[in-house]
Amino acid sequence: MWLSFLRAFNQLLTAGVAITAFSLLLYVLTFNLQDRVARSFAFILGCVTVVFVGEALASTSAAGPEAVAWLQVEWVGVIFLPASYFYASDALLDATGRPSRGRRRLAVRLNFVLAAVFLWLLPGNWLVRPALRSAAPAPSLQPGELAWLFTLYYAGIIIWAGANFWRAYRRTLTRTSRRRMLYLMAGATAPALGSFPYLLLGTGWTLRFPMLFWMAAVASNAAMSILLVVMSYALAFFGVSWPDRVVKSRMFRWILSGPVTASTVLAAATFTRRLGERFGLAYNAAVPLVMVVSILVLQYSIILFAPWWERGLFGREDRNIRLLKDLEDRLLSEEDLRQFLEAVLAAVCERLGAPRAFIAALNADGFQRAISIGRWQSQQDALPQAEMLQLLERSDTTHNGELFAWGRYWVAPLFARTPEKPGEESQLVGLMVIDGSRSAKPDEEQRAALSVLCERAAAALYDHRLQQQVMAGLSALRPQMDVIQRLRAASRYGSSNVLSKPQIPLEKTTLSKWVKDALTHFWGGPKLTESPLLELQIVQDAVKAGDSPPNALRNILKQAIEEVRPPGERRFTAEWILYNILEMKFMEGRKVRDIALRLAVSEADFYRKQRVAIEEVARVVVNMEQQRRQAADREEGSATDEETAGHMQHES
Repeated sequence: MWLSFLRAFNQLLTAGVAITAFSLLLYVLTFNLQDRVARSFAFILGCVTVVFVGEALASTSAAGPEAVAWLQVEWVGVIFLPASYFYASDALLDATGRPSRGRRRLAVRLNFVLAAVFLWLLPGNWLVRPALRSAAPAPSLQPGELAWLFTLYYAGIIIWAGANFWRAYRRTLTRTSRRRMLYLMAGATAPALGSFPYLLLGTGWTLRFPMLFWMAAVASNAAMSILLVVMSYALAFFGVSWPDRVVKSRMFRWILSGPVTASTVLAAATFTRRLGERFGLAYNAAVPLVMVVSILVLQYSIILFAPWWERGLFGREDRNIRLLKDLEDRLLSEEDLRQFLEAVLAAVCERLGAPRAFIAALNADGFQRAISIGRWQSQQDALPQAEMLQLLERSDTTHNGELFAWGRYWVAPLFARTPEKPGEESQLVGLMVIDGSRSAKPDEEQRAALSVLCERAAAALYDHRLQQQVMAGLSALRPQMDVIQRLRAASRYGSSNVLSKPQIPLEKTTLSKWVKDALTHFWGGPKLTESPLLELQIVQDAVKAGDSPPNALRNILKQAIEEVRPPGERRFTAEWILYNILEMKFMEGRKVRDIALRLAVSEADFYRKQRVAIEEVARVVVNMEQQRRQAADREEGSATDEETAGHMQHES
């Protein structure tokens, strides 16, 4: 009985490992694909997925040939696992400031060539024979003539990769990076030790101690699931410039929504099915019901309790971050403002019996209509600015609800109290204009209601104006915050020399975003004048030559756009579409609809092509900057060599 329970439980754990590895592989491919370390560990996760998918399906196969086929699929992952580990160790050493001088890269390529050779030997039955061991407690293939050679290769490469992992750990400097490197090393140990098919080496001890074998298998798979998560947690910080809290939160929710949910649903469905079989039901209708209920309950629990779980695991957030998140839920969008002011105007018209009304907001350009209710002619959108201001100056009032005649209309100024300056007079933020042609002069009760409504409309206009000022301040801070976060991310794992270099780290994904922002304000604006691209060496060289920073960046972007231009005269064909989009959208400032019509593309296709065009410009800028930095490094190296030679000559 206990052996049957352990065998069934091990099958669930094996499937759970496959689910966890595949889910974490998707996470890496989604968020960390730009980083070489993450890509190398994606190979490991892919191999683990293949290994445990094959093992899980082989353990549940009823027919022998089917189990043999799945075990051969498992061996594909086993064969490529050592080469993947060595590739990951090389990437780790590179990330911690020890790049390969050529020999280690050559060893990486040779390992993948050897893996391809072993894969070629697999169908020829040199590694394993397509027959199950009759005495094995679990499905296992018989060893081939070269099985011992692969076992030695597997052990040797894993040990070599482990030595490189240790070298990378010793190169880490900060307490945080050393701790996460330990997590990465501990997590990476599990696939290396838990993926090899040990039954290939013999089954004698498993027959004598079957209980011990299944307990070891269960413990191994349980540890594998946990350590895979630990490894992926440490891996999630590579190649991203997000703050740690964002990485932790995203990883935590991904694990809950992916491996935890899928494994739990699988376990619940399997238990329900086997319980039904115990009572003689070949098909149990409760299985799909249990699956649906399990998914709903788990998703409900994640949404409801995940914030408390995150707080318990990762500690409380900074007070400013909590404030920003709280503000995010309460921000007054343009649509929210429109709906609220429309409701206010509807209440005003209902109270006063007016057929129509509108609210005009006061900004730097004067009064501009914010929202209206009822039918208005287009020529009434333009308000007589001077006449309105003179009317308000003569009124000498700062109270909401005061009505002034303006032809057949009533005008109510909107004054907002400023919370930060309680002692000062209220601030004019707009006007409410009401059509009074069909209603009598308001009585005291109507004036009191109008005063409350005007006060609420004024508060909404003032809050929206204040919110826009805050957003403008945050937008101005954003480029510098991007630079700081990227520098912090680049110096995580021992690359502290990045902080001492004047150049910003080159990262194509982030540079594409900065290039897009700079092109948006190509002819002037904060996204150009405050762009992090101003820190590029090619821009600084132009500034030293006498150009202004914005103009220098503008010229660099022009040069990059010209690099995208195909040879010959300008045409409106497919090969010219990227250049035409850049020229017409950013240089000429045309509207998207006009450009789409001119280029005979849909607006959705236009935005896709625009993204590709911006990425091309970013690629050109990166190449220009890399060439400039390489030239600077060569000049610095030559100067150092000359200085060294001078010292040697002086000493001689």
